[in-house]
Amino acid sequence: QVQLVESGGGLVQAGGSLRLSCAASGRTISVYPMGWFRQAPGNEREFVAAITSNGGNTNYADSVKGRFTISRDNAKNTMYLQMNSLKPEATAVYYCAAAPIFWPLATSSQRYNSWGQGTQVTVSS
Repeated sequence: QVQLVESGGGLVQAGGSLRLSCAASGRTISVYPMGWFRQAPGNEREFVAAITSNGGNTNYADSVKGRFTISRDNAKNTMYLQMNSLKPEATAVYYCAAAPIFWPLATSSQRYNSWGQGTQVTVSS
Protein backbone atom coordinates (compact mmCIF):
# COMPACT_ATOMS: atom_id res chain seq x y z
CA GLN A 1 0.00 0.00 0.00
CA VAL A 2 0.98 3.59 -0.49
CA GLN A 3 1.63 5.86 2.52
CA LEU A 4 -0.22 9.18 2.48
CA VAL A 5 0.38 12.37 4.48
CA GLU A 6 -1.95 15.37 4.38
CA SER A 7 -0.92 18.96 5.02
CA GLY A 8 -2.25 22.47 4.54
CA GLY A 9 -5.08 22.49 7.03
CA GLY A 10 -5.65 25.32 9.45
CA LEU A 11 -7.98 28.04 10.66
CA VAL A 12 -9.61 30.32 8.09
CA GLN A 13 -12.48 32.75 8.11
CA ALA A 14 -15.66 32.04 6.18
CA GLY A 15 -15.19 33.00 2.56
CA GLY A 16 -11.48 32.24 2.67
CA SER A 17 -9.41 29.62 0.91
CA LEU A 18 -7.10 26.76 1.78
CA ARG A 19 -5.10 24.33 -0.31
CA LEU A 20 -4.62 20.84 1.05
CA SER A 21 -1.83 18.58 -0.14
CA CYS A 22 -1.53 14.82 0.05
CA ALA A 23 2.03 13.57 -0.35
CA ALA A 24 2.53 9.90 -1.14
CA SER A 25 5.48 7.63 -0.48
CA GLY A 26 6.29 3.98 -0.84
CA ARG A 27 4.73 3.67 -4.26
CA THR A 28 3.90 5.87 -7.17
CA ILE A 29 0.32 7.13 -7.10
CA SER A 30 0.14 7.41 -10.86
CA VAL A 31 -1.90 4.21 -11.19
CA TYR A 32 -4.32 4.86 -8.35
CA PRO A 33 -7.62 6.67 -8.33
CA MET A 34 -7.64 8.96 -5.33
CA GLY A 35 -10.05 10.97 -3.28
CA TRP A 36 -10.68 13.37 -0.42
CA PHE A 37 -13.06 12.72 2.44
CA ARG A 38 -13.90 14.69 5.56
CA GLN A 39 -15.27 13.91 8.98
CA ALA A 40 -16.78 16.40 11.38
CA PRO A 41 -17.25 15.57 15.08
CA GLY A 42 -20.19 13.26 15.58
CA ASN A 43 -20.59 12.67 11.86
CA GLU A 44 -19.66 9.86 9.54
CA ARG A 45 -16.81 10.27 7.08
CA GLU A 46 -18.19 11.81 3.92
CA PHE A 47 -17.03 12.00 0.34
CA VAL A 48 -15.66 15.32 -0.90
CA ALA A 49 -13.97 14.73 -4.26
CA ALA A 50 -12.30 12.06 -6.38
CA ILE A 51 -9.93 12.00 -9.31
CA THR A 52 -8.87 9.32 -11.78
CA SER A 53 -5.29 8.08 -11.94
CA ASN A 54 -4.32 10.36 -14.83
CA GLY A 55 -6.29 13.32 -13.53
CA GLY A 56 -8.52 13.36 -16.57
CA ASN A 57 -11.79 12.98 -14.72
CA THR A 58 -13.09 14.25 -11.39
CA ASN A 59 -16.16 13.89 -9.22
CA TYR A 60 -17.43 16.15 -6.44
CA ALA A 61 -19.97 16.10 -3.67
CA ASP A 62 -22.83 18.48 -4.44
CA SER A 63 -21.98 20.51 -1.36
CA VAL A 64 -18.57 21.53 -2.74
CA LYS A 65 -19.15 21.72 -6.49
CA GLY A 66 -17.95 24.99 -7.96
CA ARG A 67 -15.90 25.86 -4.87
CA PHE A 68 -13.45 22.97 -4.43
CA THR A 69 -11.02 21.65 -7.03
CA ILE A 70 -9.20 18.33 -6.83
CA SER A 71 -6.00 17.88 -8.81
CA ARG A 72 -2.87 15.77 -8.83
CA ASP A 73 0.74 15.94 -9.94
CA ASN A 74 1.88 12.37 -10.48
CA ALA A 75 5.44 13.52 -11.15
CA LYS A 76 5.50 14.89 -7.59
CA ASN A 77 3.49 11.97 -6.20
CA THR A 78 1.08 14.49 -4.72
CA MET A 79 -2.63 15.25 -4.80
CA TYR A 80 -4.28 18.55 -3.93
CA LEU A 81 -7.60 19.99 -2.86
CA GLN A 82 -8.11 23.70 -3.48
CA MET A 83 -10.94 24.95 -1.30
CA ASN A 84 -12.45 28.36 -2.02
CA SER A 85 -15.39 30.25 -0.54
CA LEU A 86 -15.17 28.13 2.58
CA LYS A 87 -18.19 27.86 4.84
CA PRO A 88 -18.28 27.03 8.57
CA GLU A 89 -19.92 23.68 7.76
CA ALA A 90 -16.70 22.67 6.01
CA THR A 91 -15.03 22.39 9.42
CA ALA A 92 -13.75 18.82 9.68
CA VAL A 93 -10.74 16.59 9.54
CA TYR A 94 -9.86 16.06 5.89
CA TYR A 95 -8.43 12.76 4.71
CA CYS A 96 -6.86 11.75 1.44
CA ALA A 97 -7.16 8.20 0.20
CA ALA A 98 -6.11 5.93 -2.62
CA ALA A 99 -8.24 3.24 -4.21
CA PRO A 100 -7.49 0.11 -6.21
CA ILE A 101 -7.35 0.73 -9.94
CA PHE A 102 -10.78 -0.81 -10.53
CA TRP A 103 -12.61 1.80 -8.40
CA PRO A 104 -12.19 5.11 -10.24
CA LEU A 105 -14.14 8.09 -8.93
CA ALA A 106 -15.58 6.05 -6.06
CA THR A 107 -17.67 7.99 -3.54
CA SER A 108 -17.79 5.29 -0.87
CA SER A 109 -14.98 5.26 1.67
CA GLN A 110 -15.12 1.47 1.60
CA ARG A 111 -13.63 1.50 -1.91
CA TYR A 112 -10.41 3.10 -0.67
CA ASN A 113 -7.69 1.02 0.97
CA SER A 114 -4.95 3.55 1.79
CA TRP A 115 -5.59 6.53 4.05
CA GLY A 116 -3.68 9.44 5.48
CA GLN A 117 -3.91 10.55 9.11
CA GLY A 118 -5.94 13.64 8.31
CA THR A 119 -5.53 17.39 8.58
CA GLN A 120 -7.84 19.68 10.54
CA VAL A 121 -9.70 22.43 8.70
CA THR A 122 -11.58 24.95 10.81
CA VAL A 123 -13.72 27.66 9.24
CA SER A 124 -14.83 30.44 11.56
CA SER A 125 -18.00 32.43 10.97
